[in-house]
Amino acid sequence: MMLELKNVTHFFGHRLLFKDVNVRLEKGKIFLIKGKNGSGKSTFLKIIAGLLTPTQGQVVKNVSKSKIAYLGHVPFFYSYLNALENLLFFANLYSLKLSEAFIKQKLNEVGLSKFIYEPVKNYSRGMKQRLNLARLFLLDAELLLLDEPETGLDKEFLTYLYAKIKGLAKEGKTIVWISHLCDFQDYDGELLIEEGRIISNW
Repeated sequence: MMLELKNVTHFFGHRLLFKDVNVRLEKGKIFLIKGKNGSGKSTFLKIIAGLLTPTQGQVVKNVSKSKIAYLGHVPFFYSYLNALENLLFFANLYSLKLSEAFIKQKLNEVGLSKFIYEPVKNYSRGMKQRLNLARLFLLDAELLLLDEPETGLDKEFLTYLYAKIKGLAKEGKTIVWISHLCDFQDYDGELLIEEGRIISNW
């Protein structure tokens, strides 16, 4: 068991997002979170990540913070730096001793090899998302939390992303994925947030 939520309840102001959630995340599994805009999907993911404390309930983790990778809606990069400089800064921030050659390899994997030295301010939304995913994959994370990672990506890259996610699961990683319109079908369970209730087959 990677992580467990016990009787988790959360309010946004006076509005109940979800109540008495009991969920277990197992190692090597892929889980989808679905729901309408404003249903609380991103909030739920932040609670799992430890970025938010639930109003009630408990989150029990069997994974250290350093082994949790979170991808949110906003890619936090320095726009005047290029892709390599941004990822080198990120690696140093997390005390990761990674060579430039290794980082360039990750950039090549996400299709940014021709834009390594291009300032990020010149990147399209899809290119920024690819760089965001490259940043995520630099970490040897055990638990990956992805908030709509398909945003801005074309079908060709989505094929790569789906294969990458399946490969990580086979390595024993746990992936939790928020999606509105996800063509990815190889998941192990899904959770639907609807009108303050959570319907789960995890």
